[in-house]
Amino acid sequence: MPPRTSNAADPAPTPAEPRPALRVAVLADSDTRWKWGALTARRLTAEADSDGRGARPVEVSGLLLRGRATPTPRQLAEVGEVGIEAEKVREVTAVEFLHTVRDERYDVVVLALVGGGVQAMLHGLAALDLPRRPVIVTGYVGVVYEKLADGLLLRHGADVVLANSAHDAERFRAVYEGVGADASAVTEAALPFLGGAPYRAEEGRDTVVFAAQPSVPASRADRTYLLRRLVEHARLHPRREVLLKLRSKPGEHTTHIEELPYQKLAQKVPGGLPPNFRLVYGHMGEVLDRTDLLVTVSSTAALESLHRRIPTAVLTDLGVREPLGNHHFVGSGLLTSWDRLDGGYRPRPDGQWLAGQGVAADGSYSAAYDTARAKVAELLDKAQLPALAPYYTPATAPGYLPGILARHHLAPDGTPLPGAAAPQETGRVRGAVRETVRNAARGAYRHGVQRVAPVIRRMGEL
Repeated sequence: MPPRTSNAADPAPTPAEPRPALRVAVLADSDTRWKWGALTARRLTAEADSDGRGARPVEVSGLLLRGRATPTPRQLAEVGEVGIEAEKVREVTAVEFLHTVRDERYDVVVLALVGGGVQAMLHGLAALDLPRRPVIVTGYVGVVYEKLADGLLLRHGADVVLANSAHDAERFRAVYEGVGADASAVTEAALPFLGGAPYRAEEGRDTVVFAAQPSVPASRADRTYLLRRLVEHARLHPRREVLLKLRSKPGEHTTHIEELPYQKLAQKVPGGLPPNFRLVYGHMGEVLDRTDLLVTVSSTAALESLHRRIPTAVLTDLGVREPLGNHHFVGSGLLTSWDRLDGGYRPRPDGQWLAGQGVAADGSYSAAYDTARAKVAELLDKAQLPALAPYYTPATAPGYLPGILARHHLAPDGTPLPGAAAPQETGRVRGAVRETVRNAARGAYRHGVQRVAPVIRRMGEL
């Protein structure tokens, strides 16, 4: 039988119907967690439109949990490209967020919050009792060097708990298994914001960058010491550009409270700042583009720098101590002092240590999210997800959990407390007034933290 030939009368093939968008919500409570959450959402959904079943667009909604560290528009813009326009990100309370999840029917929710916030949202989401709940993802912004058990157990109950390295994944599972909790949610990935071109020295460029941290070290004496040594380094090497990379401007808050901004300490440097010394802001990736040596106490910026093979130093001047976080770098080969750096020393990282830390300097970073992406896809394909089951419940932690939930205006069963739901806005004027009051209250809080609290503390030490 001869093959059938087409003719003008044949009907045109029916185009495949477009697949519905994969809807993702990111809830964050600070600038760095926003960066982590938004980029994590993108990493986890990178292949949603190329999985062999036709294009599936991805829609990511940005939500900021209202609180002391809610980032300003400037901070959101400085985070860099995350695929979500800053003006489309909106502020919500915990209860408003839960109502949004109920009404919007997201497929995936990324909780980029402090541990207590994650725990509250897990119980709040469970109390919604949705017929089809979203896949819940959470994790850590950077190096986990304190409150390991506390932070992990507060995140237990999410479908996916991301670990930034093999080292962290092993520790996370050990904690969960050690208390008899299900550890299957722990999934190895990497820091989502690693990237940039590998380091290449440029003739005529010699730039040292100190990556400051808001709360490490905490005391005025220690912060003044680090600033003094950085300024002295600039004076010792007048042809070298020395940059102090700052996280925020005075009055802004980051993930951690900064009571003593370096900007204010720099105003009191004896003799003033040398001409080759500058304070800089901006996206860390852009600063690293021109960095020849990254110096820090324990900032996650060290991992970004190592990923790009930039010479990196972790200071021992104030000791190697848990409160400083630099104990995490024991065995890294990076620990050194300003005295040695002044003399020209450049640390060389230990290869075995690097391999366990998820910095992927060997080029394996492109596959770092494959396992997590596959896990999320598998969960999305399930007809019904199991009920959320956090380790902490009113039965297992009756003296701890209610207080965590109450901070977010939730009752012990995860339902909103009476009066917690925000009244419906009636017109732009009322909305503007509410926003003005919130901004004024936040400004007063920041003023109290950065100006009043240190004075009271000093008076108490007299």
